[in-house]
Amino acid sequence: MTEILTNPVFTTWDSNFSLWSNTLITLYMTAGTMLLSTLVGIPLGVALFETSRSPHGLTRWINRVVGFAVNVGRSFPFIILIIALIPVTRFVVGRVTGPNAAMFALTISAIPFLARLIEINLQEVAAGKIEAVRMMGATRFQVIRQVLLPEALPGIIGSLTTTAIAVIGYTAMAGAVGGKGLGDLAIRMGYQSYDNVVMIATVVILVLIVIALQSAGTALARAVDHRAVSR
Repeated sequence: MTEILTNPVFTTWDSNFSLWSNTLITLYMTAGTMLLSTLVGIPLGVALFETSRSPHGLTRWINRVVGFAVNVGRSFPFIILIIALIPVTRFVVGRVTGPNAAMFALTISAIPFLARLIEINLQEVAAGKIEAVRMMGATRFQVIRQVLLPEALPGIIGSLTTTAIAVIGYTAMAGAVGGKGLGDLAIRMGYQSYDNVVMIATVVILVLIVIALQSAGTALARAVDHRAVSR
């Protein structure tokens, strides 16, 4: 027990060695990625849903092109994507290592994943509710704002939770290419230094973060689900 408590990973705040500082870095990358992904992913998911139902040939063609790009983005293994994006990351961020550089690749990976989930959430909204609002003269924007998003909100929260958990896993992989965080700590101080204490500690922290995130997301989704309240 004394050996564990005196391990440098627990007793220093140096970001190169500390469990605590690298946990904060992981949370920072996750929060930043989710903020950027939400700002782009939700509108993109709505656009995919709306254009798929359009009677216009050009709009449906745009939907197929964007849908193809989303599918390609979702299918790319993250460890390959982060390497392929190195020239773009250097141009946008100014460097290819560190949390901000990793966050750029994380966001590029998370946006198509989230957008497709949002599209699926919107497809689950009852068509009768949408048609009823349209018959009352609502515009497309009003339908989206007053029917689609409110009705799909529990599912959207679930999708955001799922995406955030996936991003946490991606941050661990980002550590393999200098992204910092718990993944980087586990590789350098755990795997490469043969320190089982560090490996176990990083795994436990990641599991606790995921459990806390899933619990919070589930509770929030239930809180906004009017169907659950009515039951």
